[in-house]
Amino acid sequence: MLFTREERAGLLALAHPEELVGLADACLADGAVPRVLRAPEVGCVATQVTEPIAADRFLLGDVLAVQAEVELGGARGWSMRLGDDRAAALAAAICDAEVQARRPRAADVADLCGRVAAREATADAQEWARIAPTVVEFEELT
Repeated sequence: MLFTREERAGLLALAHPEELVGLADACLADGAVPRVLRAPEVGCVATQVTEPIAADRFLLGDVLAVQAEVELGGARGWSMRLGDDRAAALAAAICDAEVQARRPRAADVADLCGRVAAREATADAQEWARIAPTVVEFEELT
């Protein structure tokens, strides 16, 4: 399955840390040495949401996030994940660079993204099934 870079970044941000670290280790097993362009850095990111009725955007608050950037095989990899897990952020950046450089484990990164996407779709479906009985249907009077 092919993912855009934006989709890949979002899915790597949701992957379990142990999945990312294991895959990043496999990406580097051939002796490739990544150059860290931005060491994992923890900070706060402003979170905006859109109100669904009036479509007004407003600042919800700040969330803790960590970002990292590497160069591997002549390509840059970047990641940002919620929380403060520096190792997972660095691993996600390595996975992104693996795909950008079209290195041997790029297909494995795509497979991981596919598994994460499926896991998220299942969780969403289960959540909707759980809340479906609470939906209120309104009739329009004319």
